[in-house]
Amino acid sequence: MISFLDLKSINDQYRKELIQASTRVIDSGWYVQGEEVKFFEQEFADYCGTKHCIGVANGLDALILILRAYKEMGKIKEGDEVIVPANTYIASILAITENRLKPVLVEPNEQTYNLSPGLIEQAITPNTKAIMAVHLYGQLADMRAINAIAKKHNILVIEDSAQAHGAHFFDRKAGNWGDASGFSFYPGKILGALGDAGAVTTNDEELALLVEDKLEFNRRQEVQSHLNADSALFAQWMHLVELTNVEAHTEVKTQSTNVFDWLFSWRGALGGFAMAVFAIVIV
Repeated sequence: MISFLDLKSINDQYRKELIQASTRVIDSGWYVQGEEVKFFEQEFADYCGTKHCIGVANGLDALILILRAYKEMGKIKEGDEVIVPANTYIASILAITENRLKPVLVEPNEQTYNLSPGLIEQAITPNTKAIMAVHLYGQLADMRAINAIAKKHNILVIEDSAQAHGAHFFDRKAGNWGDASGFSFYPGKILGALGDAGAVTTNDEELALLVEDKLEFNRRQEVQSHLNADSALFAQWMHLVELTNVEAHTEVKTQSTNVFDWLFSWRGALGGFAMAVFAIVIV
């Protein structure tokens, strides 16, 4: 049987480095934020090509905080519309409704399953204040077309890059196409933590400072909140280890995908059983 996602085997490749990193974290006595998280944030910002990266608890919190910061900046207000692909994961929608904004569902391009620029234009109204471009299955949405539409109508572009770490077009990576981007480092992602984590990337200094301020405010509250947006030091250090290997890991996944694409193109000639045997031998 071919495992759908064998995280143990993936992490075994980095076992020594992960143990060393976890030992440093445990011995430091500092398990939330700290200099180590700052180091990861700078490394990931450099990797994406952005000026700022702020580590948060998960991908949902990243998107919630981006929209919340834009509300505070006066660029969005309650009741405004955010265009989002109809086939996205529910977290994209929840980030919008959590901020009392209205999600406007737009059908995807049938070839890429990402947002269709032509349908975006049709969905824009006077209340549209943002487009949330979700990069699905490791490929970027048509960001040049989406950015052109956003510029024409003076609306924000927010990337949901939870499935697109390292994806690029003309050497410009996911997380550096829109006004801001939310990343998830859930263990099953191409860049996953041991535990959950996320990040906001942006070139907007005001937005970055507001997201950081909201994290600090959250830490100082003495009441529990459903928004647990703090960045866990342990989780950040764990995927910092994998960040150094993300390109190689992506290449392996790409090669496996190419194998299965080829197999499916020959499924009629090979037959189901032969396909399965051949896939096990190759992969």
